[in-house]
Order: sequence, then structure tokens, then C-alpha cells
Amino acid sequence: MPDLTPTIRSALRSSTLLALVLGLGLSLAPVSHAQAFGAPESFADLVEKFSPAVVNITTSAMIAAPVDGMPMVPKGSPFEDFFEDFGTPGDNGPQRSDALGSGFVISEDGYIVTNNHVIEGADEIEIEFFGGKRLKAVLIGTDPKTDIALLKVESDTPLPFVILGNSDLMRAGDWVMAMGNPLGQGFSVSAGIVSARGRELNPGAYDDYIQTDAAINQGNSGGPLFNMDGQVIGVNTAILSPNGGSIGIGFSMSSNVVSKTVAQLKEFGETRRGWLGVRIQDVTPDVAEAMGLADAAGALVTDVPDGPAKEAGILSRDVITQFAGQDVSDAGDLTRRVADAPVGEAVPVIVLRAGATETLSVTLGRREEAEAKAFPASTPAPEAPREMETLGLTLVPLDDEIRDKLGLDNSTEGLMVVNVDPASEAFTKGLTEGDLITEAGQTRVVRLQDLEDRIREAKEAGRKSILLLVRKGGNPQFVALSIE
Repeated sequence: MPDLTPTIRSALRSSTLLALVLGLGLSLAPVSHAQAFGAPESFADLVEKFSPAVVNITTSAMIAAPVDGMPMVPKGSPFEDFFEDFGTPGDNGPQRSDALGSGFVISEDGYIVTNNHVIEGADEIEIEFFGGKRLKAVLIGTDPKTDIALLKVESDTPLPFVILGNSDLMRAGDWVMAMGNPLGQGFSVSAGIVSARGRELNPGAYDDYIQTDAAINQGNSGGPLFNMDGQVIGVNTAILSPNGGSIGIGFSMSSNVVSKTVAQLKEFGETRRGWLGVRIQDVTPDVAEAMGLADAAGALVTDVPDGPAKEAGILSRDVITQFAGQDVSDAGDLTRRVADAPVGEAVPVIVLRAGATETLSVTLGRREEAEAKAFPASTPAPEAPREMETLGLTLVPLDDEIRDKLGLDNSTEGLMVVNVDPASEAFTKGLTEGDLITEAGQTRVVRLQDLEDRIREAKEAGRKSILLLVRKGGNPQFVALSIE
């Protein structure tokens, strides 16, 4: 169970069973709808009914021997002299390392769901069932993006299994129950409530985590989070903790994400997600005000590299408000909807452009193939004699010398940020030295005077802020800064 304290803090800054089935049916059961239930007098009936489908997972892998036969011990430790004199246990070559985790059976023919990080790098995977039965498992497929893995065991008898429910029906305050193998202590159960919905641990990915205060510890990774109807509505994945133990902030990947991932892993052995080919960001209230939009909703397109969106005519500064007939609430919502869409199919996309809507047809590519592209990292700009201080930024225009030093194309134009006032709004919104401002007020800026003119025009139009297009090492982002 990874401790994602630094990741969560960063994310917060940047944004703020059915009854056990033992019958036939060899394919994965479809997602079922859940009902909200109050807390029972006891959870014992649920535990007794569904625990046979929850498993312990033991993985084994060969790891390289310590360098020069020395273990990692603190410099100056009394153990340092001991190991230098007598050597180390197991310093004769690679050693085998074991790890523990949890999982659950989703079909009577032996498909098992767990976390990718539970089995990553393992060359042996053993499943221990509630009754003590042990079976070797083979890896069907993994998805690091959602931290989900699909395993398979062969059993002489049908296995008890549980069903993935509809996580979208879960509400903050609903009772939930976690099962697994925390800290290698064997099967255990804990209960709590849904603390929050829609948590993102890796903004921009496919995250849709359920936060719960049910006790989750290391070893619970990959285990199920049940609702009171006995459906799996989450896969226990991570905790936020200062000490590695449960403090009541745990995260379970929602079952609606898991079910789609598992279906693809079972069919293809890998994921095949749709790819639109745009860089996007949320439409925040200040961005909406700067663009003159009525609502702070949708996904704002910041860049359109070569790909499906560009071929379909989507442009930077478009706000995508609908995808495949469904409203888009924010950038994360669009990312998940596109990922769920079939590769190679044409889908309608509605964009808001210059105050009017336009419907475009986009034939989606495959995300996994497109993600191999790399973009240059941002490099601090050298000092230049001509500069301007405004909006908490010190800016210089690009010239040939700066372009050469930064390895930029000769056609690249804009204003380079060479300093950011730590007390400014620009600093709190993430602008840093080396960023390149290419647009202001949705108009290209090349000279310092261009930015001054755009700020003046925005003030004359009665706007409270101005929208800047900022490029961070090839990644564009719209930022609205106050001009009052």
C-alpha cells in the first residue's frame, strides 16, 4: 500500500456483493447497480457471505545482491564495521524477496483482481484462499495507469466470487467495508464510510478514487471495498499517512474504472484507450471570466499537436463542452470519457469557439501509442537587458540568442519569464522562471508592448483579469491573472 502523502499534498495544492454467485457463467459478470443502505447492527453476515472470494497474494522475485556484498546501513553505524569484517548474510549472489497483498475473485473460473503494484516485477504469484487452499496464478495483464492487474488461477472446482458494483451510486456518508491482508496478519475486515468521491491522486490521468476512513494498511492493497449490498465498489490502493499506518484517509479505485480496465485486460491482455490528441485544462472561474464565458465548465484546449483532434479541426482556446453526446464537466471528466471510447470510432465533439458552438467529428486514435512522444523540459532563460515587470512577472522577449541557448525553433515567439515575485498571484498559480508566454487576451504576443496593449484593452473592456497562454517546456496552459 503506497503512502502518497507528497502526491496528495501536491494534488490538493493544484486543485484545491450482490449475493455470492456460485453458478455457471464463465465470463466476467456485468456491472450491477448498487443501493444505499444504513449500517447494520453487525457486519458479520456480510463478512461470512463474501469473505470466501477475498484472497491473500504472495509474490516472489529475484533481486540483485547488494553492491560489494554490503547492505544499506547508515554511515558510522556499528553494523558497518561488523559487515566489513564478517561479510553479509546472502552476499553470494541474487536473493529472493517476498511481498504480500490482497485481491478478490471475480469469476468462478478463477479471474482475480488486485493492484498492479502488488505483483509488479514478480516472477512467482501464489494465491491463498480464505479456507487455506493455495494456487499458483498467472498474470493476464496490468494497467499502471489505474494500478490494476488481472490474474488467473486454475481450479478443479468452481470458485466463490464477487461482483463489481456501480461506484457512481456511492455517496459521501455511505457505509463501506474493506477486506484484505493488512501487514501480513492474515484475513481481516474493517468498516467505515465514504469520506469523499472523485479524488485524483495523479491529476490528468484516469483517477476516480473513493476516499474512505475504513482502516486500510499496507497489505490491504488490491483488496475489495464493499458496499452494504455486498458489491465491490472499489479496489483499496493507497493511503495518506505521515507514518505508513492508517490514519483514516484511504483511497480505493472506483469499480466503474476497474470494470472497464479489467474487461480490456481480459480481452486483449492490455488496455486500449481512446486518444483525442489535445492538451487540456479545467475552466476555472477566473479563466471563464477572462474568456467571457457564462459558465466555468468544460475542458479548455491549450494545444493541439498532430493527431485526431487536429485533423478534425479542433483549435487551441476551444472549450470542449460535450463528448459523444455527454456533457463534459472538467478536464478529468473528458480524459476519462475519451479513454473509455472505442479506438478507431468517430465521435461527435461539441466545442465552444468565439461565443458560438460547433460540432466536429473526431476519429479517435489509441492513447498507448501516442504517449511515447516526449517533450523538452523547461530551461531557465538567461538574463537579457530589455525587460518588463508586470503582473508579478519579469519578462523579456525572445531573441535569437535565447532561442539558441534554449534549443528553440527559430519560429518560436513570445515573452520569457525570467523572474516571478513570490508574493504575486502569478507565483501562487504556478508560473516559474523559464515559462514562455505566447498569448495574452487570446492574441499572440511577441513584444513587451504587445502585452502592455492587451492588459490596457482588457481594463478598458471592464475585465478583472487577463488570460495568458503559458508554455512550460512544450506543455501549454491557460492562466488568468488579475489586472485590477
